[in-house]
Amino acid sequence: MRSRRSDYWVTFPEGLCGRGADVLALTDRLKEDLPQMLAEHQAIVVALEKLSAAAKNAGMTEYVEFARMLELHARTEEEVMYPAAVLVGSMSAS
Repeated sequence: MRSRRSDYWVTFPEGLCGRGADVLALTDRLKEDLPQMLAEHQAIVVALEKLSAAAKNAGMTEYVEFARMLELHARTEEEVMYPAAVLVGSMSAS
């Protein structure tokens, strides 16, 4: 499952470099897209849990580790990166 929203936000930090006027537009777009992105993350985590269980049963530890790392990546985006980006926008607006 690949989302154009995710593709866009992967380049978000690049969009901040030297383009201060665009920060508010980017963070507004992030706030708008965030509910859908979080829903997509939920679906991805469910699929990763299934992958991990099947891989564990098949003795494929490298796939179990892959699923664990991807889940950690999603959690880091949700708990650190996205809130930090929204905070940058709110601080830039004031």
